[in-house]
Amino acid sequence: MGADPHRSSRGEAITEPRINDRIRVPEVRLVGPEGEQVGVVSIGEALRLAQDSELDLVEVAPMARPPVVKLMDYGKFKYEAAQKAREARRNQALTVIKEMRLRLKIDPHDYETKKGHVERFLKGGDKVKITVMFRGREQSRPEMGYKLLQRLAGDVADLGVVESNPKQDGRNMVMVIAPHRNQAATDAARRTAKQEKHAAHDEPAQAEQAPPA
Repeated sequence: MGADPHRSSRGEAITEPRINDRIRVPEVRLVGPEGEQVGVVSIGEALRLAQDSELDLVEVAPMARPPVVKLMDYGKFKYEAAQKAREARRNQALTVIKEMRLRLKIDPHDYETKKGHVERFLKGGDKVKITVMFRGREQSRPEMGYKLLQRLAGDVADLGVVESNPKQDGRNMVMVIAPHRNQAATDAARRTAKQEKHAAHDEPAQAEQAPPA
């Protein structure tokens, strides 16, 4: 027996756990609202405890023998889970991967310029994909590309951390640097607030321009 599937407004299949009288097994392993282990009890006893506690009985491990159920406020649990998922999607949407290409024999001035761009991207909360491009016989010296990428990673270490270590990809070597989490979260929040501020500022103007009914 599994969870109960249904469809979202977009037609996507959604699987939700069984709760309360939808749990049709003779006995369950009960977990209390604070995570305490109550033990194996009859489903009738578990439902009675849920009713007495004014909580829901939620099946959290249907494949266990017996199934594991927990006492919780299921409405509150679903709301908090939806909030976390929405926040995760928002942060994911705000994370942009910028690209920066380097030649193996880059001169000092160009290196400083490229490094400045990488620093600016990281300060903006974006990840940066760094690509070292090899020419001709340079492909036989991958350690030189690795050394260049490590040098850059060290130079921007106060702003970002290597998320994907240098990896050979044909004629290129690629590395990904991500901004430190706290910095990325701060910048994402600033951008979201800025977007909301602009939206709030534009709404009154649009209302004034609207023709009378």
